[in-house]
Amino acid sequence: MATTSEERQEKELQKDDSWLFKQMQPFPAIALKALNLMAGTDTSLLQLCNLIRPDAAFSAEVLRIANSPLVAFPKNITNMLQASMVLGFHRLRSVVITVGLKSYLAGPFTPLLHSCWRHSLACGMIAERIAAANSRDKDFAYTAGILHDIGRIVMAMASPDFYGHIAIQKVDHPRDMLEAERTFYGIDHCQAGTVLAGSWQLPDAFLEIISHHHDAKSLTGDEVASIVAVSCLLAETLGFGTVPYREPLRYADILISTPNLRGLPADSEDLASELAREIRLIESA
Repeated sequence: MATTSEERQEKELQKDDSWLFKQMQPFPAIALKALNLMAGTDTSLLQLCNLIRPDAAFSAEVLRIANSPLVAFPKNITNMLQASMVLGFHRLRSVVITVGLKSYLAGPFTPLLHSCWRHSLACGMIAERIAAANSRDKDFAYTAGILHDIGRIVMAMASPDFYGHIAIQKVDHPRDMLEAERTFYGIDHCQAGTVLAGSWQLPDAFLEIISHHHDAKSLTGDEVASIVAVSCLLAETLGFGTVPYREPLRYADILISTPNLRGLPADSEDLASELAREIRLIESA
């Protein structure tokens, strides 16, 4: 019986999981620098503006979002200095990270990558809401939510056929998906994301969240990490998922079972509509 090209590729992948890291493309340098600026206490709005301004394509993407209904500024924003003044440092930085992820997914979205993109955005938006309501760093929570599934994204980009195959298999729990990834690739998306973020020299706080976002019980002393973990679950439940579950968790059950979870409406449809609207605005900008 002849061996198909897909079967041959699977055997090669199972021999050596370094294939993934050899195919990792760099995250946009501007977005990485903006992430590094997050740790600085003396960072100014002008520094961030000057970081973005020399890159015409990146600046254009930021300006599109700045002029979208998402910001709803009454006058047209025509340059980065004006955008930085209107958006402010924290908002501008969040936009830069969002544009960075969009740039990382350069080219037309496959259905799988589109699901990954929407899930990451939804998780970031939910985490931002919860963090703000609990007096936590909403900017960090949003950025961590955006980046938490970067390992899944790089897997889907590096091997779309194989990852697409395992991503459509119905599972009972996120750990089932991790096990399937390890069976196919020798590594799961949490581990892959941690290696990727480490290669980008991201702060340790991001690596911890990327590594453990499916294991909230193991997270202690890091409330933003717990927020991102539950935001990931909520995004899946609200229709912004990447993996089909046989019996999806109910939104109301997650709210009830999560202590001190504030900042979210009681009606899941209200939140799902809000998220869908914001994602459409970003995609159409």
